[in-house]
Amino acid sequence: MGLGGCIILIATGAILTFATDWDMQGVNLDLVGIIFMIVGLIGVATFSSIAKRRRVVVRPGAPVVDEEPRNRSGYSDGYGV
Repeated sequence: MGLGGCIILIATGAILTFATDWDMQGVNLDLVGIIFMIVGLIGVATFSSIAKRRRVVVRPGAPVVDEEPRNRSGYSDGYGV
């Protein structure tokens, strides 16, 4: 489940908790909405922690390695002269 799915869970839970007045026998819709919101918040927290780990931090002044292959003549500007 991605970030969009988590936001949909939070929105659905908020709608069930705050915007409905249905009564279903044997089901507490307020509790179901709160559970949806909690699961959505846990998903957002997990997604954001995973996204932080994927970021690569490059220190200022670190050498830049160009891994683009050069053409056959050895020139990288594309003119070959």
